[in-house]
Amino acid sequence: MADSSNSLFLGFDFSTQQLKLVAINEHLDVVHQSNVQFDSELPEFRTQGGVHLHEDRLTVTSPVLMWVKALDLLMDKMKRKGFNFSMVRSLSGSGQQHGSVFWKRGARVTLTQLDPSRTLHQLLQDCFSVSDSPVWMDSSSSQQCENLQAAVGGAQILADITGSRAYERFTGNQIAKVHQRQPEKFQNTERILLVSSFAASLFLGDYAAIDYSDGSGMNLLDIRTRCWSQICLDSTAPDLEQLLGVPLPSTSVLGPISSYFVHRYGFSESCSVVTFTGDNPASLAGMRLQQGDVTVSLGTSDTVFLWPQQLKPSLEGHIFCNPVDCQEYMALLCFKNGSLTRERIRNQCAGGSWEVFSAALRKTQLGNNGNIGFYFDIVDITPPIEGDHRFDSDDTEVSSFSPEVEVRALVEGQFMSRRVHAERLGYSTRTRVLATGGASSNSDIIQVLSDVFNAPVFTIDVSNSACLGSAYRALHGPVAESGVSFFDLLKNAPEPQLVATPHSAAEQVYAPMLKRYTRLEERILQKTRT
Repeated sequence: MADSSNSLFLGFDFSTQQLKLVAINEHLDVVHQSNVQFDSELPEFRTQGGVHLHEDRLTVTSPVLMWVKALDLLMDKMKRKGFNFSMVRSLSGSGQQHGSVFWKRGARVTLTQLDPSRTLHQLLQDCFSVSDSPVWMDSSSSQQCENLQAAVGGAQILADITGSRAYERFTGNQIAKVHQRQPEKFQNTERILLVSSFAASLFLGDYAAIDYSDGSGMNLLDIRTRCWSQICLDSTAPDLEQLLGVPLPSTSVLGPISSYFVHRYGFSESCSVVTFTGDNPASLAGMRLQQGDVTVSLGTSDTVFLWPQQLKPSLEGHIFCNPVDCQEYMALLCFKNGSLTRERIRNQCAGGSWEVFSAALRKTQLGNNGNIGFYFDIVDITPPIEGDHRFDSDDTEVSSFSPEVEVRALVEGQFMSRRVHAERLGYSTRTRVLATGGASSNSDIIQVLSDVFNAPVFTIDVSNSACLGSAYRALHGPVAESGVSFFDLLKNAPEPQLVATPHSAAEQVYAPMLKRYTRLEERILQKTRT
């Protein structure tokens, strides 16, 4: 084993728009960061926001080989900067949740015999039976969701088994769709993995197990037994247990790194690959979320998550197995219209400038004089609404706001949505809020978050908490089996920093607005259904 005084631990994040990396040392200091932006650095794949939105506006995919090539680029960047890979003792990572990767028959032979003189992109270009992976933004599998819920006896029963009712983006329903619509491709598949376990497989040089936590986002795993649910498998596709492999605890060490990375980049043969997990579970690890905390992650999708004290699956939101304590759980709400929607309003109302956007938040009053806005570029999950909807202080729908009012309506509306839906699941949002993700570095956006939740907001100094959480998990994995707790190991990690406290009038302003927001959301939903 490497001398611990020189040990490094890597955390990767295969997110929607980029591949990111953080390296930490044994003192938990961040010593290196790097990233590859998919749209700008891999333009040959012609993605927008890292994805392809299909003509039906429901189907959303990403090219698998883009993720592979991004890893080649990232590793080469680090090599050029003189990064010492031989000091890496273990690595882990995360991937955007729910996305699926279909490995072609015979691919494992290629994966276990990688030639270090060639790039992964060259070596693996013929290894995938489905070249464009369904991703979390996809909402084209409604029929498959209905079929699954009917098979198990209803939405609540499915939630009781798997932690969630059937969702279009969840992997099982996407697998069912591939099986039904592309049977030849399905027949030519030997392993189906999540984005996280696919990424782990690249480092392992073999198929990596799906972990319990990311596996909870598939509508296939029984979250109590932590085994695949037979009734869910049988209702989805044939031979699925074999295609998915045996799931493992999120703290498991999968094995040593592939000899490909030893010979091409100079990793130590003893470097361990720790199970990869989903980006949201990894963020929980990065924030070191504990019972009673609420995290709001501001990324391509926005998420609200916490460590629940009781297991209460609901028709709204999700319960996953906890990534740092295999006996515990985490709860999650996901909102598709996050940073891309904020960027659209920034472009339309602030000339593409975050400074102008922030100035608009500072100039406008708490509560926006009663104006409320709903902004959905694509059909959302919570709630299933599309389009922009604006209401004045009398709850009359209006066609437009002034640019400054529009900016505040967007940010207040997004955060009211997060709080309303979190409270429906019985969450107490008045303790502390931990903010992470790209927008968490914008103090004006964070001030609105603090005001709407009427709670102090803390951040950690790395916006990429999924990466940091993956690096922490890389450190924890090798000692987890000996009973060392995640939190004991990380007790010297940097404490979250207080960045915003609510204005004294916040609760008075937002309590009635939250009630109005709830009513207006229901009104839009009713109109959508008719």
